[in-house]
Amino acid sequence: MTTLPNGHVLTVTCASKRGIVAAISGKLAELGCNITDSAQYDDPATGMFFMRVTFIPETGADAQVLHDGFAPVGHAFDMAWAIHDQAHKMKVVLMVSRFGHCLNDLLYRWRIGALPIDIVAVVSNHMDYQKTVVNHDIPFHCIKVTKQNKPQAEAQIMDVVRETGAELIVLARYMQILSDEMCQNMSGRIINIHHSFLPSFKGANPYKQAFERGVKLIGATAHYVTADLDEGPIIEQDTVRITHAQSPEDYVSLGRDVEAAVLSRAIHAHIHHRVFINGNKTVVFPASPGSYASERMG
Repeated sequence: MTTLPNGHVLTVTCASKRGIVAAISGKLAELGCNITDSAQYDDPATGMFFMRVTFIPETGADAQVLHDGFAPVGHAFDMAWAIHDQAHKMKVVLMVSRFGHCLNDLLYRWRIGALPIDIVAVVSNHMDYQKTVVNHDIPFHCIKVTKQNKPQAEAQIMDVVRETGAELIVLARYMQILSDEMCQNMSGRIINIHHSFLPSFKGANPYKQAFERGVKLIGATAHYVTADLDEGPIIEQDTVRITHAQSPEDYVSLGRDVEAAVLSRAIHAHIHHRVFINGNKTVVFPASPGSYASERMG
């Protein structure tokens, strides 16, 4: 049986104009590539064009050949573009405080291959999950954060990011507000799970806020982190129905599963290069066939 080279993902963002799709597909064919999945969106409000293409270089063209070959098309349409090797597992740092449901869910999905990432470190401001993390053979860093030492603590966190080569930070219920500087340095590379259906109920105690308003749906929102608290571009959301008879504590318990599912879906979309930032919103393309498959069941 012949083994084909690894697949690649091409991501494109540019101003909308006639001929983009034809130029992309034509160039990939010229480079000996077979397109296996394609999605595009032309935003009439902003005049921007977004496209994600998965393809296989059937003639064995390597990354440099693909990059050099596609560059003239990127230049002609003034594209922001990249070609990603699908075999590459993105290096991720997870951050957590004292609520461990998202961390444990991500560790399980990582272990069975449902989230094909390389977890290079877990950072926490508490020691609660040290044993859990170390038992997974992942480095654990306890970095305490106070008002007095916050700049030094963030410098330590960024040291971990640099030393591990991390490409993404995931705030898996990390209950500390990041500085503007850190948000800007990692723009588009920090995902947070907010235990509320944004844009409602921002800030602290959103479930309590929802309870006091008597809502009938509670939810969770995964978004990119920006300097504006809980205002970053939204990647994924979901809800669960509740009744008038449930307490604030019920809201917290019911929200756990939603938070874990929403966060994992957002990470899945990001690592597969399906998310495009479009101003203060996002374009999120559907998953390619086979991308949800796990290597094993447990």
